[in-house]
Amino acid sequence: MLEPKVWQLTAGSAVLGLVLAAGAVALAGPWDSGQRKAERDWAAAQGRTGGAHHPGGHPGKPAPAPSAAGVLDELAPPVESLSAPADLPAGLRKTLGPLLESPDLGPAPAASVVDVATGEQLFGERADRPMAPASTIKIATAVAALSALGPDHRIGTTVVTADDKAKGDDKSDDKGGDEGDSEGDDKGKGDDPTEITLVGGGDATLDRKRLRALAEDTARALRDRGVHEVAVRFDVSLYSGPREHPIGPNDNIAPVTALMNGQGRLDDSARDSFGGPAPRSGDPAGDAADAFADLLRERGLKTSGPPAMRKAPKDADRLAVTYSRPVSALVERMLTNSDNDIAESLVRQTAIKAGRPASFAGAQQAVQAELKEQKLPVGGALLRDGSGLNRHDRITSGLLTALLARAADPDRPELRPVLTGLPVAGFSGTLQGRYTDADAITGSGMIRAKTGTLTGVNSLAGTVVGPGGRLLAFAFLAEKAPGPDTAQRALDHLSAELTS
Repeated sequence: MLEPKVWQLTAGSAVLGLVLAAGAVALAGPWDSGQRKAERDWAAAQGRTGGAHHPGGHPGKPAPAPSAAGVLDELAPPVESLSAPADLPAGLRKTLGPLLESPDLGPAPAASVVDVATGEQLFGERADRPMAPASTIKIATAVAALSALGPDHRIGTTVVTADDKAKGDDKSDDKGGDEGDSEGDDKGKGDDPTEITLVGGGDATLDRKRLRALAEDTARALRDRGVHEVAVRFDVSLYSGPREHPIGPNDNIAPVTALMNGQGRLDDSARDSFGGPAPRSGDPAGDAADAFADLLRERGLKTSGPPAMRKAPKDADRLAVTYSRPVSALVERMLTNSDNDIAESLVRQTAIKAGRPASFAGAQQAVQAELKEQKLPVGGALLRDGSGLNRHDRITSGLLTALLARAADPDRPELRPVLTGLPVAGFSGTLQGRYTDADAITGSGMIRAKTGTLTGVNSLAGTVVGPGGRLLAFAFLAEKAPGPDTAQRALDHLSAELTS
């Protein structure tokens, strides 16, 4: 349970932040194609710490993302303003009860509303019933990944070689160094091409720009070693089990592989930013390797035949590496855009950290174990994937509000991207076009929530500053809803009622 005094600052800054955010949105908008401002600040900061090129065989650990500045204590409201009205639970039952009975939400929707500061459940209806969560399961994915990996962890994609011709005469412990003598430069000019391997690390955000930088770094390292012709291989052995999501080929997700470029998108959505459905490649890893080979040729290297899938040798030297943004930024992007590819990547990274197979089954075990270790109410939960596309996923509305409350815990700052990544009603991500009806307009700009939509399944879970200035966490789950549009409007109405 959280001490009420620590929420003077949190709730106060939340109220002030809503006012400031509304003004910022009106002027310029704090999001670029769904990208959080924190991501842009982090990207700009990399100009001072270097880019994808890491000279030598053992690059230094990537610098963590910069932290946000502290909020002034003077902004905190008086303690008395944070006191929840004594009749709030009764008022919520009177207000939300009839709305929850709407036929637009199916025969038996579930609901949970929690006072984040005290942990008290202010309203609950079938809150312990496991139901299909759709994409609200990404909240569980986010908490597990941030808790297991830490917010500063980054996912690497590397290029390695075990070919002696690419090593030159450098026999030092710093394998793969840039320096070599003239004899080393003469090596690699024989008839046999040097074999290099593009090793997928599970980064679902690898794009053309970063792949190009990786090719540039690789070409430079090879030229420094006197290598002019290569045989390109690619390694996707980090992941195991089925590549295809149980939903089957689908525009909402690519085959789940440890290597992909532009999320395997076959349209223009891969050029600048990802998000939304798009035709997907059936072989994202092979396509990424082909693109990498093309980029090497553009930089003057000859390639011997098409890329072939092969596991990298254990004693391979690193030639180049590119890193994803920190997990904190990946979580924000996943939640804002409801990105299924990032979600499946994050649960596999969680599995790897736990020493489990990076597969659908291994990820399920790892995420549930991580949440159980955090003493969250996981009873009845069944997390078959990280994205929520699996119709056999099950979660309770009580668990969703517990996850959100844990993310707001002042003692768990590493989980804060779970809250900052939630779309803002009427402004960003999957909530940009919602909360326009008269009975939901009061929620616009006030509610941050993750959406979930499958055929017959609609869900919404997030936070709002409610009566008395208290931060509330809510979750609504509906199954067998007659139509997605009417169900979404009903959920918007439900959550908007929490603002008054």
